[in-house]
Amino acid sequence: MSQTFTLDDVQGTLKRRDAWWTVLLVDPLASRLVVVTANRTSLTPNQLTFIGLGFGLCAAALFWVGAAWALILGAVLFHISFVVDCMDGKIARLKGNGSVIGGWLDYIFDRIRVLFCSIGLFGGLAYHTGNPWWIWLAFVVVFVDMLRYMDAMQISLVREEMHASVTAACEEAGTDPLSYLGKYAPEEDNETVDRRGPMAERTPEQEADAQAKLVASVAMQQTFQGRYSWYLSARDWLRGRRIRPHLFSGIEFQMFIFIVGPIAAAILGSWAIAVVTIASAVGLLLFEAVLVYKLVLSTRDMAALVAKLQANKSPQVVDQPS
Repeated sequence: MSQTFTLDDVQGTLKRRDAWWTVLLVDPLASRLVVVTANRTSLTPNQLTFIGLGFGLCAAALFWVGAAWALILGAVLFHISFVVDCMDGKIARLKGNGSVIGGWLDYIFDRIRVLFCSIGLFGGLAYHTGNPWWIWLAFVVVFVDMLRYMDAMQISLVREEMHASVTAACEEAGTDPLSYLGKYAPEEDNETVDRRGPMAERTPEQEADAQAKLVASVAMQQTFQGRYSWYLSARDWLRGRRIRPHLFSGIEFQMFIFIVGPIAAAILGSWAIAVVTIASAVGLLLFEAVLVYKLVLSTRDMAALVAKLQANKSPQVVDQPS
């Protein structure tokens, strides 16, 4: 007898923290659609990824048309495309039927959707108005979107290297990382609660490694949190609602460009797209700058932790990095 999945099962596959657009405007619908899809169809995560891309390309075609009705319908289809795109990961975690190629497809198709929708939206405006300067906004959107994902990947790599440096220093000093950094462990560690379903099952060794990385991350954010104590209250308030503090991420950037922008243009005129695009690009770049700033401060905290280890000063209790 095949397993019947419930909404509670799907809720268990949601990310611990996500973009506010996803949490508030996508997950409530996507979760219910996943229940129906998982129980009544045999669609695979990769098939859903292709379907999501199809909706995105249809949105691009409607953007090219340029009429008010087409812009609104294109915005709706873009949102549907993103909803379906969020469903594939939930199905994979729910059924444990994800594939190695799935993550690659998801990433590549996102970039294809942004490229074609940029061509459709801004290329269509250039074609209908005769003003080629609209093409420059398409370049801005594609460039900023690409920069965001490149920055995210590089920050992730740097953080992995930082964690490895602290771990290696602990091993050289003959102390356990969790013991060394124990004072930084969150009192109520919601971060380690595994909500990602069958695919996320960890061995004890993997769980210990994840816990060590979490505590190391907290330890390497002491300077930033000390300078901006208000951040902790805001972060905890958002975290309690499953929303990450990075309030204008690549997701919000895309949604504002290809949903808010076209709808605003249909109501107010094409100039509204330019305003939304420029404001969104500035907002995303500002939040990316904050992430880089936090990373710079974290590298200093890491250096202080490693230096104390190498000096063999109080290996069990570490003073707050200066």
